[in-house]
Amino acid sequence: MPDQDQLARVRASFARQTVMDTIGATLEHVEPGRITIALPVSPRISQQHGFVHAGIVSTIADSACGYAAFSLMRPGAGVLTVEFKVNLMSPASGSRLIAEGRVVRAGRTLTVCQAEVFAETRGDRKTVALMTATLMTIEGRDDVVD
Repeated sequence: MPDQDQLARVRASFARQTVMDTIGATLEHVEPGRITIALPVSPRISQQHGFVHAGIVSTIADSACGYAAFSLMRPGAGVLTVEFKVNLMSPASGSRLIAEGRVVRAGRTLTVCQAEVFAETRGDRKTVALMTATLMTIEGRDDVVD
């Protein structure tokens, strides 16, 4: 059974992450080790050719990985990205983007996650990016608490 307190901490932390609000992303699904973030596509997040900017695609993938990792961490811990690699496989366009993050391996200090980003149009999905990320559990620092 999921730890409802931890899932509530995930939602509260996401709500404080102002970059998600700035770009219009929302937390769609939360379960231990799995997170889904949705982002409506609009011209304000596009690059010069009209596709969603790669930085925006990477941003939602990074947050999906980070919150998937955080969902398994002890109370009082914070999470920070150590590194990530993103493969941009297709231009990101459509009505919305969906980033699905999942934990591959959760360790005491480091957690490895993957996120797949889909472009959705009229219910059809196309994979546009794949991220592999390493996240670090941060404890004992007042400036990094979620």
